[in-house]
Amino acid sequence: MVYFVLAGVAPLTATAGVITTAYYVTGLTSVPAAFIVVAVVLSLFSVGYVAMARHISNAGAFYAFISRGLGREAGVAGALIALLAYNLLQVGLYGMFGPTVEAYVQQKANVDIHWWIYSLAAWAVVTVLGLIRVDLSGRVLGVLLTVEVIVVVALTISGAAHPAGGHVTFSTLNPSDLTKGGVGAVLATAVLGYVGFEQSPVYAEEARHPRRTIPTATYLSLAVIGVVYAAASWVMSTYYGVGNVTKIAQQEGPGMLFGMGDAFLNNAGQILFMTSLFAAALAFHNACWRYSFALGREQVLPGSFGRTGTNGVPKAASAVQSVIGLGFIVAFAIGGWNPMTDLFFWFGTTGGFGILILLALTSMGVVRYFAQHPEEENLWRRLIAPGVSVLLLAVMVYLVANNYSLLLGYTSPSTAGKVLPALYVVVALIGVGWALFLRASRPEVYAVVGLGPDAATGQGATVAASASSAGKLAGEGA
Repeated sequence: MVYFVLAGVAPLTATAGVITTAYYVTGLTSVPAAFIVVAVVLSLFSVGYVAMARHISNAGAFYAFISRGLGREAGVAGALIALLAYNLLQVGLYGMFGPTVEAYVQQKANVDIHWWIYSLAAWAVVTVLGLIRVDLSGRVLGVLLTVEVIVVVALTISGAAHPAGGHVTFSTLNPSDLTKGGVGAVLATAVLGYVGFEQSPVYAEEARHPRRTIPTATYLSLAVIGVVYAAASWVMSTYYGVGNVTKIAQQEGPGMLFGMGDAFLNNAGQILFMTSLFAAALAFHNACWRYSFALGREQVLPGSFGRTGTNGVPKAASAVQSVIGLGFIVAFAIGGWNPMTDLFFWFGTTGGFGILILLALTSMGVVRYFAQHPEEENLWRRLIAPGVSVLLLAVMVYLVANNYSLLLGYTSPSTAGKVLPALYVVVALIGVGWALFLRASRPEVYAVVGLGPDAATGQGATVAASASSAGKLAGEGA
């Protein structure tokens, strides 16, 4: 489970891409402090999140938690937000993978092959692995992630051993620097680096001991990536010099990380950067079909999405996600659009923003759920930690939305900076409308929204029957 979570986070991709982006987009040197602050906020969020997971097991974790906490309409809206966000993240990765492999092969072998050929090859492998046993996918991710983290640590140690001017400075770790102008952009970028850590409850139905596994996987993953990000970003400022780090980031981009090592580490880092992108694409593919499966099982989406094959994989849900990925790769190849900016950067940023919205909504759901079931958890888990995280995450959502054009690379408000985040408003309204339609025309489906495995058991049937006979389903908790 830790491997699946870390694959979604893609530590090497985030270390080489998000950290350098944070430096050159914001022009601030307080990036290491921002990653520490965000890790603390997400740790608070995780307290209520894993507490909720102890009581609710569902392949569509956000969907179930929001449904049980804020109501069915909010739950369906959250599910559609999750589907859009994870699809944007998954599909967007093909826009980075293809050009990265194209440039590497051209550099090493002087062979020029169009980016979309490599993207289609990655898509084909992800499609196959997404349709076969999940443990095989786990083994693939395990090998890739282990080597990937080792190389990131090695590059960080190598950089720390050679500080600029022979002097080590800790000034970039000072949180007080975050009070300076541009804090919104640097915090927003740092948040995007953690996207994926929230996936462990998605695998609750497949874990042998979910009550123990989910908290362990969540906290362990968050600790690993928090330390890796803070250390790597601090070492970059030390290796290149605090006064030069933002300029170097703008000039070299991801190469900034690889430049801290010798020739072997540099080359290994570039190769693993590509495998990291692939591993993340596979992890997000799995996340996508799990949400489709959760909605299909409860008939919120077509029932075929909720039916699994002999190996436990819902093939229809997995295949549909693959078709979506194929469609975007082909469209960008035919249209000649820039896959790095328009596909990877725009889609990835927008997908990350969607996850941040879901974190805030889920925290609200946790507080309300435990307000109705106070006996199930202590005060810290049911109110204090999730309550503080609601406030902090709401501030972060505002900061990202307010700095969206800047995050996309614009220096002033832009159309894309308004349209892309507004997509979540649109899908949320569709979700609420669909839930209201189900309440009026298919009360038996509406009654089991968010129940997960219980939707097909006696509990789900009892809820549906009682709700239907009463004729008033609005506002009732699952």
